[in-house]
Amino acid sequence: MPDVVIVALISLAGTLAGSFGGIITANKLTNYRIQQLEEKVEKHNKVIERVYNLEKNEAVIEEEIKVANHRIEDLEQFHK
Repeated sequence: MPDVVIVALISLAGTLAGSFGGIITANKLTNYRIQQLEEKVEKHNKVIERVYNLEKNEAVIEEEIKVANHRIEDLEQFHK
């Protein structure tokens, strides 16, 4: 085989190896970034869920306070 063909085949092999290596590296980086974003979203969702539960508990406590205040007012009027 002529030297030119051998050099061309070696260049082709190097180009293919470099291209596939770049694709694989980019794919790994993309997967890593997606994984990091998924973890952030999961943390955010947990915070949202906790805030929702706190707000629900706050509403219950506020209702209990209203009932207690009403009972105190009734007792105060009863003793007048």
